[in-house]
Amino acid sequence: MRKKLIAGIIIGIVLFSLAAAIAFKGKAGAPGREGTGEKIAVVHIEGMIVSSAPGGFGSSGVAAADRIVSDLKKARENPDIKAVILKLNTGGGTVVGSDEIGREVERVRRSGKKVVAAMGEMAASGGYWISCKADKIVANPGTFTGSIGVIMELTNLQNLYNKLGIEFDNFKTGPNKDMGATYRELTPEQRRIFQSLVNDTYEDFIKVVAEGRKMDPARVRQLADGRIYTGKQAKALGLVDELGDFTEAVKMTAQLAGIKGEPELVDMTGEQPFWQQFFSSMQGRGGILSLPPEGLLLVPDPSVLPLKAEVK
Repeated sequence: MRKKLIAGIIIGIVLFSLAAAIAFKGKAGAPGREGTGEKIAVVHIEGMIVSSAPGGFGSSGVAAADRIVSDLKKARENPDIKAVILKLNTGGGTVVGSDEIGREVERVRRSGKKVVAAMGEMAASGGYWISCKADKIVANPGTFTGSIGVIMELTNLQNLYNKLGIEFDNFKTGPNKDMGATYRELTPEQRRIFQSLVNDTYEDFIKVVAEGRKMDPARVRQLADGRIYTGKQAKALGLVDELGDFTEAVKMTAQLAGIKGEPELVDMTGEQPFWQQFFSSMQGRGGILSLPPEGLLLVPDPSVLPLKAEVK
């Protein structure tokens, strides 16, 4: 009886996998919109922004800078590609990952190709950092964007360790080598050190926005208290250029690039392997609830941020 049950489970898993593969294959079969005119590359930036994706099943559902930079480089070097659209749906991520993508966007623009950022449900913090590198930004009126700021979160488990009777022996070369360890509180000096790291990156963020949006840095500081804006609010404040959907972003990109007629959209990401598509769908592609990496982050505080606003 037990062998039959195990065999039934295995067969069920196989059948489910085959059905899922067929479904995903159908979705992946049309990566872009074909036209009769010149080509516009579409580069996806979806999920938590990281410098490089972890191996294994966890590599789906994140916006890995190494993959995105590679996609942008291909678009930059392809003479048939006349412009690039960044299709964003991200709550941000690491400072390094956001900066790496932003630098490649600059290279695309220096090559003479126009870049337009098309914001989806969310393009906040690190997503906004990248968007400011584009020639133009198009947001949906309900897009969550902005969140101009930097955060670093540390966990203090000292009281818990004491209750459990857990003790730590530490051998270090300096007083700050274990700064941020979960088994003890920060010293005043270490708090100043961490805050200096956050402040330094914050100044970089202010500069990126001021240069990208052609705004006075003092005005950017007034807006850069970490809050999230809707696309409509961002448009009124000068943080985005136009309100509209992806179709509007395509039209704007074609106009900037001088493309006549209907452009052909080329999805630079291409088709993912089946197992990545499957686990990406299980996680919720483009979501912001993935566990963030440690270190300096360009993300909204998840404790006060809803996944998405729902119209009922």
